[in-house]
Amino acid sequence: MSAHGELAPGSRLADIRRRLGLSQRRVAELSGLTHGAICTIEQDKVSPAVSSLQKLLKVYDMSLSEFFAEPEPLARNKVVINESELVEIGSQGVSFRLVHNGNRQRALGFLIECYAPGTSTGGHLKHQGEEVGTVLEGEIELTVGGEHYHLSAGQSYVIDTGLPHTFTNSSDRECRIISAHTPANL
Repeated sequence: MSAHGELAPGSRLADIRRRLGLSQRRVAELSGLTHGAICTIEQDKVSPAVSSLQKLLKVYDMSLSEFFAEPEPLARNKVVINESELVEIGSQGVSFRLVHNGNRQRALGFLIECYAPGTSTGGHLKHQGEEVGTVLEGEIELTVGGEHYHLSAGQSYVIDTGLPHTFTNSSDRECRIISAHTPANL
């Protein structure tokens, strides 16, 4: 459990799977992940890569933001979100902090991203929508639909997220990006 009494991500995934009446082997078949990978993720021995988490959540018909959002909807959506309230949805050296005020009907998602040196989003991300971002510091290699783009601080990008895309920091410095995407629920 986390400091806030919430289940760790792997334990939450196991709980969701059990509530849906699915076996680990069936989830492996549906997600394209190995049974062993699902076991180690559910036992919280490893944190799933964002791409693996997206595959699992697709089986559970759930978005990343729904998975990490507040379990109870707020009576009134917040206007100011403190840094400590940002929702971490990244893993393995890639931090995606989601700015989320509890509004499940919002039309836009906003992330503060941080890539440690030598990290990647792992595999190709793909979801319907659009993403716009700006590199605040460092540099990143963006691969979209098989084409590679090198971006450095001050440069921005606009991508069709329906195309497979990957972000890789092959430099020796941290890279920070801010981005907005549609739909709000990845």
